[in-house]
Amino acid sequence: MLRQVLTAILCSCTLTLSAQFTISDNHRYLLRNDQPFFWLGDTAWELFHRLNREEADKYLQHRASQGFTVIQAVALAEFDGLHTPNAYGDLPLQQDDPTRPNEAYFRHVDYIIDKAASYGLVIGLLPTWGDKVWKSSWGKGPEVFNADNAKAYGKWLGQRYGKRPNIIWILGGDRNPQNEQHVNIWRQMAAGILEGAGTQQPLITFHPQPNALGTAQWFRQDEWLSFHMFQNGHCRNTPVYDKIQAVYNLTPTKPVLDGEPLYEDHPICFNVKDLGTSSAYDVRQYAYLDLFAGAFGHTYGCHDIWQFYSPDREAVNGPHVYWQAAMDLPGASQMQYVRKLMEANLLTERVPDQSLILENNLPAATRIQATRGKDYLYVYTAAGLPFTVQLGKINGSTLNAGWYDPRNGQFTVIDKVENQGQRQFTPPKSGYGQDWVLVLQDASRALKL
Repeated sequence: MLRQVLTAILCSCTLTLSAQFTISDNHRYLLRNDQPFFWLGDTAWELFHRLNREEADKYLQHRASQGFTVIQAVALAEFDGLHTPNAYGDLPLQQDDPTRPNEAYFRHVDYIIDKAASYGLVIGLLPTWGDKVWKSSWGKGPEVFNADNAKAYGKWLGQRYGKRPNIIWILGGDRNPQNEQHVNIWRQMAAGILEGAGTQQPLITFHPQPNALGTAQWFRQDEWLSFHMFQNGHCRNTPVYDKIQAVYNLTPTKPVLDGEPLYEDHPICFNVKDLGTSSAYDVRQYAYLDLFAGAFGHTYGCHDIWQFYSPDREAVNGPHVYWQAAMDLPGASQMQYVRKLMEANLLTERVPDQSLILENNLPAATRIQATRGKDYLYVYTAAGLPFTVQLGKINGSTLNAGWYDPRNGQFTVIDKVENQGQRQFTPPKSGYGQDWVLVLQDASRALKL
């Protein structure tokens, strides 16, 4: 028993002191303890609300084993989160008052956050879903926040979680501010979090609905906004890469990513009858195109996981796979290969560069997108179309060339290339579902793939 107590104390100290997130010197990437941090997220919005501790443990452990690094979850959840209790019968607030959090409910949140830390996972913590600020035409609400109680609630959360090493804050929750009152509520909540967190200042972003500039639409100049986030909606072939590139080029410079792409196993454009559901190929396209356009990381999502669909719950937007099985859908398993490729070279030096290829303005379904570092470059071809590379833009007189397979993470060396002039490359296969990544790297340095 004494050993268990001492272990708990040591773990608590480790959680308090071991990590800090910052922004890289070039303002493009996230660092953890001064080391590059790759955001590979999953949208587990209802995690705190719907899962018990055993289920949460199973989910977190499995996602960690698949290479995910961030779990996005909501304290005041979407599905009637104020009035439908969690797995232990607890509601988050007393009498819908944000200044009166229910300690029992947040002890369960504590458990999940700390369990995530034990698996090396970061929690992208949403203090509330956006319908508690603005209900819009859907959502249960009720609208309970104003500027004063938003700041008080934010401060309470900041005091409770601000010193935990595995928290990045996400305001918003699928709602775009409709007026200055809404904007001020979110600003006050951010101010409260910062005040509560004290000297260890956390990273904060905002999760919007689909729009042209993501968070930059309202908070571009706000110092509390650490990085920009998009939601691209749930349709195929949306050119989110152009939006990411536009925000990438804004000043002040801040990192940017897609925080809610087209989910795997989701009704395309919410129209399953005519368009069917999304596939692993759909989610791969968004991941590689967004990253190569300048995103510092990427969030995967699954329609069965975010709602934790199970036999005792009605499915949202049609029948689905139960969440326990959905954890192993192909797209989820293939996200580890995205991370593997991004981490094969120094994250913080990579830049988007469409000038590397001649075929640099194709539409999303057949898009070819390029990115590079100092002595390497990657070219993603969404449908396996051939393309021409403008050489001489990275270091190295001779380059190793090879194809990276996004389906299984296998890398096949094909040739050595003189780093000058132009050269056309033809992927192993072409057509729907045949996406490939060309890798070119200075031959004097060993490939890590």
